[in-house]
Amino acid sequence: MFAVLCQASGALAQQPTAPAAQIQGQTMTPTAADVVRESGSSASTVAKSVTVGLRELSPWSMFVSASLIVQAIMAGLAFASFVTWTIFVAKFIELFIAKRRLGAAVSAIAGARTLSEASPKLSSDRSVVRPFVVAAIEEIRLSPGLDSDVGIKERVASSFSEITKSEARRVRFGMGILATIGATAPFVGLFGTVWGIMNSFIGISKLQTTNLAVVAPGIAEALLATAIGLFAAIPAVIIYNHFSRVTKGYLDLVGRAAGTVARQLSRDLDRMHSAPMRRAAE
Repeated sequence: MFAVLCQASGALAQQPTAPAAQIQGQTMTPTAADVVRESGSSASTVAKSVTVGLRELSPWSMFVSASLIVQAIMAGLAFASFVTWTIFVAKFIELFIAKRRLGAAVSAIAGARTLSEASPKLSSDRSVVRPFVVAAIEEIRLSPGLDSDVGIKERVASSFSEITKSEARRVRFGMGILATIGATAPFVGLFGTVWGIMNSFIGISKLQTTNLAVVAPGIAEALLATAIGLFAAIPAVIIYNHFSRVTKGYLDLVGRAAGTVARQLSRDLDRMHSAPMRRAAE
């Protein structure tokens, strides 16, 4: 009898009560609604983090979060790009107007019989032809009584050469700035990139992590400096090459104008020598 009671009490101790089993089942087994809710919240968190990351990696935010040296490099390269496009607009307008004035002045010289007749037509002219005509007339005035036309022509040719060189310096003004920007901007941007990457590696060593999310902003800021450097250098090189060709063509026109004035001077000198001979023959 005692053995039967002991076995019954042991069986009752091994079987859990119904409420306890129900409570344990409720705590250990999550419902489907809880799983959906947790997955939705985690997806929302990931979406928010991605949105914040994209907003933080915009060019302006990268510029603001960059170091002071990298910011100074970016600002300098942006200013260099502004200077490049300013020179482009100014030189385009300048050379366009200079070519039109030069063509009109050469037409006026070609239609005149003498330099004295052409001078009044060029009274309001602002091209390089007027200095040519003035130099030729002034040399004739300063050489009275000289029978040698060769000396007059040589001195006039020397004056024309100085005027041409002065005009070349004038139309090439600003070209050196374009050449400097085109040659140095990529290296300046590369310096900003090296500096930014160096700061990124310093941050890695401090945080003791190689997570890409930690390293990516600093590397992106560094690469932005190189991008701005190329943005400033490539147009500068293209514009420099373009204006080199245009300036060479304009200086060729200046040389033709000088030749036109020189031929008119030669005709005037021939007339000056032939007039006394005609009077003597008469």
